[in-house]
Amino acid sequence: MAHKGNNSNQSNGANLGFEKKLWEAADKLRSNMDAAEYKHVVLGLLFLKYISDAFGEVYEKLKKDPTSDPEDVDEYVSRRVFWVPKEARWDFLASNAKKPEIGKIIDDAMDAIERDNRSLKGVLVKNYARPSLDKKRLGELIDLVGTIGLGDKENRSKDILGRVYEYFLGQFAAAEGKKGGQFYTPRIIVRLLVEMLEPYKGRIFDPCCGSGGMFVQSERFIDAHGGRVGDVSIYGQESNQTTWRLCKMNLAIRGIESDLVKWNNEGSFLNDEHKDLRADFILANPPFNDSDWSGELLQEDVRWKFGTPPKGNANFAWVQHFIHHPQPRQPNRNQNQKQENNPPRLHLNTCH
Repeated sequence: MAHKGNNSNQSNGANLGFEKKLWEAADKLRSNMDAAEYKHVVLGLLFLKYISDAFGEVYEKLKKDPTSDPEDVDEYVSRRVFWVPKEARWDFLASNAKKPEIGKIIDDAMDAIERDNRSLKGVLVKNYARPSLDKKRLGELIDLVGTIGLGDKENRSKDILGRVYEYFLGQFAAAEGKKGGQFYTPRIIVRLLVEMLEPYKGRIFDPCCGSGGMFVQSERFIDAHGGRVGDVSIYGQESNQTTWRLCKMNLAIRGIESDLVKWNNEGSFLNDEHKDLRADFILANPPFNDSDWSGELLQEDVRWKFGTPPKGNANFAWVQHFIHHPQPRQPNRNQNQKQENNPPRLHLNTCH
C-alpha cells in the first residue's frame, strides 16, 4: 500500500498521534546520546510506568476492601499483575526525579522488580547510574513519561503502551539505520506475513525473534479473528542479549508467556535452544547475507539435509534451519479426500 508524502514515520506502520508528539519530546532529551543506547533508557522507563500503573490500579481497589491486604503479593499474582515493591513504584521515582542520584534509584527499582518477579529475571536494563547519562535529562524524561497513562484498565484496552512501544521501536530502528533491522521488522511486513500464515492454533517459532514483533502480531491476529490466545504457544531465540531483553519486555506488557523465548550469544546455528521442537508455524525475518555465522564449525550438521551451506553466507543455512523444525505433515489416510481437507502443517515464510 502506498502512502502519500515521504514522512518516514508513516512507513513504520504506526498510528500517528500522541505517539509522534511523545517521541519528538523524548528525542529532544537524548542530546548527543546514540539512539542504540538511548532506546533502552526510554523503553525501560515506559515499562516501569506501565507495570506501576497496572499495579496502582489494583492497589487502590484492595485499599478499599477491608478483607484484602494491598501489600500482599499473592493478590497481584492472582490477577496476573506484576508486583511492584515500594521503591519501584512510579510515584516514588517521580518524587525523586530531580535528585542527582536518580540513576541509582532507577537501577535499584529494576533490581527490586526482578527480585520479586521471576519472569523478569535478567531482563531489565540496570545502568541508569552510569556517569555518561545526563541525570538532569533523565529526570526530565521521567516527567515526560509520567504525563501518560499506560497500565490502567482503560489504557490497556486501548493498547496505549503497545502503540507507544511499537512506535518507538520503529523510530529507534530508523535512527539506527541498517543496524536497526536486527531488532525490528516494520509492522506492515510482519502483519502481512502473519495474515498469510493465519496462526490460529499451535506452536509458533521464530529462531531470530528480535524484539518479538512476529509474536505480538500473531496474538493480535488471533484476537481480531475471534480465536483464543491460549491456543498458541511461542518459541523463540535471540543471540543479542539487549534485543532479547526488548523482546521479553515487549511480550510481558501484553501478557504473552515468554518462558520459551531463549537467549544465548552463540545463536541458533551453534546452539539451537529448541533442538527437538516441531513447530506448526515458522515465522521469521533472519539476518540475510550474514557472512560471520560460524559455518566452518557446522559442516556435518544434521540440519543440512539438502547440502552443506557455504561458509561465507548464512542464507541457505537459515532456510534449512527452518525446514528442520516444522511439524511433519500428517499422511492422508483417505486418498480420495480432497487436498484442501488435509493442509500441510508447515507454514514457512521469510522476508528480506
